[in-house]
Amino acid sequence: MPSIIRHITFDCAEPHEPYELAEFWGRVLGHPVAPIDEPGDDEVALEVPAGQPTLLFVRGPEKKSLKNRLHLDLEPDTSRDEEVERVSALGATIVDDRRKPNGRGWVVMADPAGNEFCVEGSAAERAVAEREYLAAKEAEAR
Repeated sequence: MPSIIRHITFDCAEPHEPYELAEFWGRVLGHPVAPIDEPGDDEVALEVPAGQPTLLFVRGPEKKSLKNRLHLDLEPDTSRDEEVERVSALGATIVDDRRKPNGRGWVVMADPAGNEFCVEGSAAERAVAEREYLAAKEAEAR
């Protein structure tokens, strides 16, 4: 039987604390910090519905020095722009804005510890952009 993904793990180096980073991501994703975890712990997880991998934050010695080799792409239930504003208010920063005038694209952001993630368009926004793209292609073919 194949393996499943249990955790997606973020290393946390000073001055960032695992609990604080877990709280940030908990607010972003709408999942609370696991009730068995507390400030000062070396490992802190989010509590997620059964069957979903959780984010795990683990104290580590090294600071982030390069671009992430792996990152999360978020799909908001609101608009991409509203989500960018919301997570910015929670403490994220914009690293690279790749939004396009036609509604496609994404925004590369960083959490308080510098871990990069992307905010993409919502499913509804992507559906509109795809319909518009296909309609334009169809019009070109005529």
